[in-house]
Parts: sequence; C-alpha cells; structure tokens
Amino acid sequence: MTADQDLVPFRPTQSATVVFGAGAAIGVLGGMIGLGGAEFRLPLLVGLFGFAALSAVILNKAMSLVVVLVALATRLAAVSAAEVAARWPVAVNLLAGSLVGAWVGASWAVRMRPATLYKVLAALMVFMAAALLVTHTTALGTLALPGWAQVPCGVVAGFGIGVVAAIMGVAGGELLIPTIVLLFGQDIKTAGSLSLLVSLPTMLVAFARYSRDGSFAVLGANLRFTTIMAAGSLVGAVLGGLFLGAIPDLVLIPLLAVILLISAAKLARHD
Repeated sequence: MTADQDLVPFRPTQSATVVFGAGAAIGVLGGMIGLGGAEFRLPLLVGLFGFAALSAVILNKAMSLVVVLVALATRLAAVSAAEVAARWPVAVNLLAGSLVGAWVGASWAVRMRPATLYKVLAALMVFMAAALLVTHTTALGTLALPGWAQVPCGVVAGFGIGVVAAIMGVAGGELLIPTIVLLFGQDIKTAGSLSLLVSLPTMLVAFARYSRDGSFAVLGANLRFTTIMAAGSLVGAVLGGLFLGAIPDLVLIPLLAVILLISAAKLARHD
C-alpha cells in the first residue's frame, strides 16, 4: 500500500444539494437501462469530488451495496421469491467463483500503485462500455451448454465478474445478467433477480477485504457524503426507471458508452 493510499481524502466541500444531485444524475442514467449506474459514479467521485482511486472505489462499493439492498427488496416484491429460489443452483454456481474473485480483486486493488489502479479502472470502463453495447443492442440467446460444462464455466465467469466488481466498486449486474442468460438460459427478468442475489454476498466479501486496509477509513471520514449520494442514487434510479424506454436504446446506449469511454480516457491520464 502506497503513501497516498494511506491518506484519507479531504471531506468534500460541495453542498449536500450538489452531492445529492450528482447521485441522482447517476441513478437516472442507471435506471434508464435497468442498472444501478455505479460505473458512471466512479469517475464522478474521482473527477468532480477529488477522491483518490482506491478511496473512490471503496465509497462506490459502499453506495452500490445500499442500492443493491434496496433493489433486492423491491425486486422480490415484483418477482416471486419462490420463483427465484427455484433457480438457486444458478446463484450458487456463480457464487462459487464470484466470492473468491471479489476477495482476489479487492486484494489486488489495495496493493496496486495509484497510477496503475487508475489505468486498470480506465481499461475496465472501456470493457464495460463494450459490454453495454453488446448486451443492450443485440438479442441475447443461450449457449445451450451441456450440464457438465455449465458448472466450470459458471465458476470461471463468476470469478472474473467478482474481480471486476471488486476493483471498480460496482455490483456487477452489467456482467451478471448477460452471463446468466447466456450460460443458464434464464429470461431477463429472472436473471435480474438472480444477479442481485449473487451481487450482495459478492459485494460483502469485497467489502470485508477492503475493511482490512487502512484506506477503508475513507468511508468513516465521509459517511455523510456517502449517505447523501447514495440517497440521491436511489431517487435517481426510481426516476430513471419511470423513463425506461423513453429514449430508444439505439440512441441511449451508444451515448452512455461514449460517456464511459470519455471517463476512461480521463482516468487513464490521471496521476
């Protein structure tokens, strides 16, 4: 762990209105495509509010955890818990890899030099932009793998998703949902619920790993900031959901991908 990662960043001087508004804007972006928007929040934490890379990841993870908890409760009210429970083997299969991946990813993040972490985050944002374009502009089918192949593929996919989610501080739904559809042939609605069930314990494992590092103190030092932005994200997600479909995917998705790519370029140049 480097010297500047030992430091707790300044308490943001922006007003609560600015922090809440920023969180709401991110929530709207995510809500319009049915996701939490944490991948858009990360560059905002670095660029607008001035947090160091690792601190931004930890704060992003904390806010993502709040969003997932609320989304899970809401989702279970809309989708039968029994229906989701019947697919428990899918969640267990992915968790077998994602829990390990989350621990490994968080371990890598706390050991990286800041300059390296910025570049890794930039590369992952490019990857997220590509995943966003593919999953939202093409019809997802299923790989129709035999049962003996599904399990190892699910573990490997879960591991990779756990690593990415831990390093970026996101829930990973952007990757989990298409994975569940492709590998296990579940419909989008069920995949969304299963992704939340996988995301929650995966995020808790990454959170536990980050809590062992000195940089985790950033959360306590900026608890009010985190709470306000998380509240804004939740409100924004609801508003974004109301506008779901208002902008055609052929316009919205490329626009969001461009936002991610611009953010990635800025992170890559960050010292």
